[in-house]
Amino acid sequence: MRTGYWLLIILGLFVLGGVLAFRTNLSNTQARAYEATFTAQPIGSSPAAPVAPVVQTPSTEPTASESIEPVPEGAQRLSLPAVAPPIGAREAQDLHIDIEVKEVTALLDDNTASTLWTFGGTIPGPLLRIRQGDTVELKLVNPQGSLMPHSIDLHAVTGPGGGAAVTQIGPGQEAIFKFQALNLGVYVYHCATPMIPMHIANGMYGLIVVEPPGGLPPVDREYYVMEGDYYLNGGFQPDGLSTFSVDKLNSEEPDFVLFNGSVGALSGDNALKASVGETVRIFFGVGGPNLVSSFHVIGEIFDRVFVEGGSLLNENVQTTLVPAGGAVMVEFKVQVPGNYILVDHSLGRLNKGAAGYLVVEGAEDPSIFEPIQPGNLSTDH
Repeated sequence: MRTGYWLLIILGLFVLGGVLAFRTNLSNTQARAYEATFTAQPIGSSPAAPVAPVVQTPSTEPTASESIEPVPEGAQRLSLPAVAPPIGAREAQDLHIDIEVKEVTALLDDNTASTLWTFGGTIPGPLLRIRQGDTVELKLVNPQGSLMPHSIDLHAVTGPGGGAAVTQIGPGQEAIFKFQALNLGVYVYHCATPMIPMHIANGMYGLIVVEPPGGLPPVDREYYVMEGDYYLNGGFQPDGLSTFSVDKLNSEEPDFVLFNGSVGALSGDNALKASVGETVRIFFGVGGPNLVSSFHVIGEIFDRVFVEGGSLLNENVQTTLVPAGGAVMVEFKVQVPGNYILVDHSLGRLNKGAAGYLVVEGAEDPSIFEPIQPGNLSTDH
């Protein structure tokens, strides 16, 4: 009996080892299939030349002294992204959208620059707007001067890779594909070329809004904001031109967490603006690639929140959680003048740049808000 007992244990271990080996082989096969998904030829043009394989960054990274160079002369912050106008009440149409990849060197703050990869030269890329039922022919162009292959995955697209399976293109190439907008909502788009999180972390993301038939209800002000996390060599907020850190990316330890691509991108002349009595709509998304956002406007309450950019409506919300690769549409009426700060309420990220301003002008309303004996210390959040 005892001999038979040990034979059963040995047999069980042998079977378990076979199962684990099978699962490992299956995982490797799935990984190869996933990789193959993003090597398809673009449609709508002549077959593209093979794209050189993306070389994975070695585990050893350069030291701070090796990775920091002076900021290039003339480097500036990126411009704010283009925002397409509301669709309004129209029938479904056939549309053409052209997007050009631009690899640029730009400032993340006053002293730190980095080489960024973008859709259209801005972070986020342009806000695209279409109607549910539209048929869209989208062309992605990767200019000859680029150094990297790129692609586009639109979460609004029903099809392989959201379009990424047919838009893997090298420098000097273009790809075209067509899709029908089946679902309304607010969706993220991003580059999906390996290493995918590196392309996203370098700025390759944006939003596409699919409006319902009849369009969205009109509001007084519309704004477009996206949050992203940035990973650099050379320590926290280094001075100079910094290189990308794969180690920090993998450990999810960003140096910057930013709204619209740079520290202070939504302040000063670029602050969001409104007047008392107006209704504000914000399309807010998270490019990531790693962090989720607890989106909040200090001193305001979201009257309406379209949860995760979909059809589910929530009301009277203080802070809304937006996942990486997700979006939300919020609306609120401004009733008291003043400066309102947009934050990710994981507030340690304020120190990494995640802040913007909504400046509201107009008459005071003591019935809603009235300072009685204000303090005399600055309360800069």
